[in-house]
Amino acid sequence: MEFTANQIAALANGIVEGNGEVKLNTIAKIEEGHPGAISFLANPKYTHYIYSTGSSAVLVSRDFVPEHPVAATLIRVDDPYATVARLLTMVQELMNPRRAGIEEPCHIDTTATVAPDAFVGAFAYIGKNVRIGARAQIYPQAYIGDGVEIGEDTIIYAGVKIYHSCKVGNRCIIHSGAVIGADGFGFAPVDGGFEKIPQIGNVTIDDDVEIGANTTIDRAMMGSTRISKGVKLDNLIQIAHNCSVGESTAMAAQAGVAGSAKIGAHCMIGGQVGIGGHITVGDGAQIAAQSGTPKNVAPGARLFGSPAMDFDEYGKQTMTIRRLPRLYARVEELEKKLKEATDK
Repeated sequence: MEFTANQIAALANGIVEGNGEVKLNTIAKIEEGHPGAISFLANPKYTHYIYSTGSSAVLVSRDFVPEHPVAATLIRVDDPYATVARLLTMVQELMNPRRAGIEEPCHIDTTATVAPDAFVGAFAYIGKNVRIGARAQIYPQAYIGDGVEIGEDTIIYAGVKIYHSCKVGNRCIIHSGAVIGADGFGFAPVDGGFEKIPQIGNVTIDDDVEIGANTTIDRAMMGSTRISKGVKLDNLIQIAHNCSVGESTAMAAQAGVAGSAKIGAHCMIGGQVGIGGHITVGDGAQIAAQSGTPKNVAPGARLFGSPAMDFDEYGKQTMTIRRLPRLYARVEELEKKLKEATDK
């Protein structure tokens, strides 16, 4: 695969500065650039690399003003990061074209419906009354339980387990080791022990959702645990029963959401955030890594800490805490002087 800088610019609606016919055959980080590679500059912290990079071309923003000569060809675009994302998607599609057909051995129940252009890998299990949409990709060793629905163009990677009655929309990606629809953690205290509460609901995943490796989403006790359109979940996340996650919310690794919590749309949840049960996180909220949220979060709030508080307030308190040793020393000194003055 080889393109010229002019061809890349045409794809990205960009403007070329330099040699537009330079040949590009790979993508590299700007600090690891080499001839034939195209890189991108989106973070100002990496600006100094543009003057020394070995890459043949670099995607930059339209308003980038170099302070020193740049040897690489520049391709000016509206958003370098978004542009490189589109280029990487093209590369991935060329390197890993979608497959069709059924590999053997695998088990597909006679009541299941698999689109003719879908792919089912070896050792996959497809249960009763399953529906698999057009161009869906079910990789080897995936388990698709009875009554599951998989939408068009969805990718289920190797080793994913989707329990019965769950629904997955179109153009979703579920990575290896994810478990969709395991029982929610529901037990009633009885006679000093615990009696299991049946979890008879399901998990419903809307279109364009991506779920990371080893993430678990529990089925509802009743109704549905709901993951809305465009949600992006990182690896190793726990979503408990009867939760809902709003449209285009992103959640980083090791976050945990307790039962019946409602997370709004367009939220950003950092790594290792804990969200308490039965609370509501408003639309557009941002919760920084390792924060704990035991109560409702207002729309648009920016929180940090455990228990979580306003981001700016947390910063002020942190600065104050860092000054405590000096303040303590000053108080001791003042007490000593006061005692000496009293003793005279």
